[in-house]
Amino acid sequence: MKDQVLWRKTGRIAAILADRLGIDIERAFDILYNSHEYELLANPESGLQLLSDEYIITDLMRELETSIPPQS
Repeated sequence: MKDQVLWRKTGRIAAILADRLGIDIERAFDILYNSHEYELLANPESGLQLLSDEYIITDLMRELETSIPPQS
């Protein structure tokens, strides 16, 4: 059951990410799967699976903003 919850939540988050960034879903999954946020999401002990998709996407967007080097 937990795997199904994670699978559906991951799909929804990737879809939101793709929409927000204007990218295709495959790229969104790549970004999500390589994020620290996904490490927490995949760990049931973190409790992140219980939080809303919007909360998770907000944290993911914040993570992405901090990982992009400033342009000169």
